[in-house]
Amino acid sequence: MNRRTGFLLGALLILALGWLASYLLGRAESYERVIDHGAAPEVKANPYFAAQSFLRAQGVKVETADSLAKLSQLPSAGHSLLLLGDREKVTPQQTQRLLDWAAKGGHLIFVAERLWDDKKGKSGDLLLDSLGIQQLESDDLDKPEDAKGAAEQPAAATQGETDEAEQHGLSQLEQLSQSDPDEAQAAAPAPDKEQDAYPKLTKLYLENEQAPAYIGFDTDFHLYDAKNLATAWANSAQSTHMLQLYHGDGLITVLTDSWIWQNNKIAKYDNAWLLWYLTQESDVTMLFRADHDGLLSLLWEYFPQALLALGLLLALTLWSVGMRQGPLQLPASFSRRQLQEHIRASADFSLRRSGQQTLLQGLQLDIQRRARKRHPGFERLPVADQWLVLSRLTRLSTSTIGKAMRPLPQQRLTATDFTRQVANLQTLRNAL
Repeated sequence: MNRRTGFLLGALLILALGWLASYLLGRAESYERVIDHGAAPEVKANPYFAAQSFLRAQGVKVETADSLAKLSQLPSAGHSLLLLGDREKVTPQQTQRLLDWAAKGGHLIFVAERLWDDKKGKSGDLLLDSLGIQQLESDDLDKPEDAKGAAEQPAAATQGETDEAEQHGLSQLEQLSQSDPDEAQAAAPAPDKEQDAYPKLTKLYLENEQAPAYIGFDTDFHLYDAKNLATAWANSAQSTHMLQLYHGDGLITVLTDSWIWQNNKIAKYDNAWLLWYLTQESDVTMLFRADHDGLLSLLWEYFPQALLALGLLLALTLWSVGMRQGPLQLPASFSRRQLQEHIRASADFSLRRSGQQTLLQGLQLDIQRRARKRHPGFERLPVADQWLVLSRLTRLSTSTIGKAMRPLPQQRLTATDFTRQVANLQTLRNAL
């Protein structure tokens, strides 16, 4: 191929590639594709991240806490405290501190965690038992005694509305003025149970509002105010899901669940609005962990090395004082400790510590040392000549000498091979 032909082929190839590129570009169409990578790491780590962002967007100052230790530094007046964590390990002293904090002008919002136990006369939830609030399952309200208890629950703030609530068998919803507990706001009447278009949703009626606010509480639970202290509440078709009562100079709100404010549910219905309504005109602190750390967990958090050392010391102590399995072996008598036993014990020790190579090499070096005494210059001879000298000195065949003096293999010998090699070396050494 000459230069002109190569140039023409290259030009044709470039033209073909250019035509193909223009064709593909003409057929290509641009489009946008949105790839959903899921929630951000901070959202996955905090189930109430959306609730915090919503409150901050409304101008509310929001802080978070992970223990009740911050309660001593938290002002009561103009502050709302949301207990969103598990309270299973909260002590009675911590419970009293929470109630005292609310009595000084704070707004305490928490979730009822335990069901009322008629046999024990308590639920085990220290906050609920202190306030006289009982949490029941909604299915139990069909029982005669529970239905009677639900009917006896305060249904309205005024005397005229109480009669109407008993007639429908449902509590009517209303919100009292926080500035004056004695003046109640006029609550809109709750719709008849048969006319309720949304029986699974909780309705909150406010003054001068034609329609209620709808909240997506879990309808499996019901709150009962045994001491008749509640001043405001919110109901679904069959059960109560929010109770509010005054406590000293402050306010306490009890809910059946706080899932309505988690990331995946706060945007539904009026869930976000209820959070703003309960915390308006106040600073908010969300407490994600209200349980009391035990001594062992605190020690493990701050002194793990000390705990590991203590555990190891305890294990060694138990091992040292533990009962042996079987009788103790008596020490050997001095009369049977002979020189032959010492030699055998030394050989066994050397075999375990140094291995076969060291013992065999020791015998070979001893043979070479004896040969140098009987034949000066032995060490400067080649290996084959050394074997001939040894054969002449010991009157043994060179094959026997070769087997004894050959380089040792790297792998471990079997017991038979090792014994045979030691016998050959001893025979050769004794013959010198």
